[in-house]
Amino acid sequence: MNEKLSRSVAGKVTVITGAASGMGRATAGVFADEGAPLILLDRSTDALAEVVDRLRGDGATVWAAAVDLTERGDVEAAMEQARSQTGPVAILVNNAGISTLAAVDSPDLDREWERVMAVNLEAAMAMIRLSLDDLKQVDGGRIVNIASTEGLGATRGILPYTVSKHGVIGLTRAVAMDLGRTGVTCNCICPGPIDTGMTEPIPAETRAAFARRRVPLGRYGTPEEVAHAVLSLALPASSFINGAILCVDGGLMVQNT
Repeated sequence: MNEKLSRSVAGKVTVITGAASGMGRATAGVFADEGAPLILLDRSTDALAEVVDRLRGDGATVWAAAVDLTERGDVEAAMEQARSQTGPVAILVNNAGISTLAAVDSPDLDREWERVMAVNLEAAMAMIRLSLDDLKQVDGGRIVNIASTEGLGATRGILPYTVSKHGVIGLTRAVAMDLGRTGVTCNCICPGPIDTGMTEPIPAETRAAFARRRVPLGRYGTPEEVAHAVLSLALPASSFINGAILCVDGGLMVQNT
């Protein structure tokens, strides 16, 4: 078997941001099941500790830090400490993200713009820069950014989130171009409607009606379905996939009506 085309991430140190809930938590579980040592980052101390305890109880190798990704110094210190114990990063999953209700004429747009951009876009770029030397050092480093179908269109009233996710797609493509000759790939997942904490406040009947109207599969997706798409892009065998934008949306973006 050609090792470079392996479908295993066993032993490949994987960093996941926003790992304490939703898609990040599911991704941590999927990669742990596949034998990847994990570095998990999240700002929620209690939720992160719960995830770590569960994964370690299942036999996974996990290092974690409760950090605010917008506090660059804290993140740098956490990553330095993590790498000293786990070895070089082979896979980076930029999953952390926040949303907000703010339109172009909202009085608090400036504040919300800065807050959302700091987490959704600037932190992703910072994590890439922090992991770059490691990703180049290992054979076949992988970066997977989590954007959104909102990065391919727009919804009224969430301007900072929409722009940030367009930015993540642009970041993915630019990094893919810059790093291509190093063997490091950079790809992007665009989840559609997924059952996570971000969508939980939407009334169940509203979610069901939206899914019936807009999603060909007629339902919301699960975090695990996104996590498995992330895994696919991180595989050694995915070595010729670079700069790709993969929608995990039940067909939402191809439906015209």
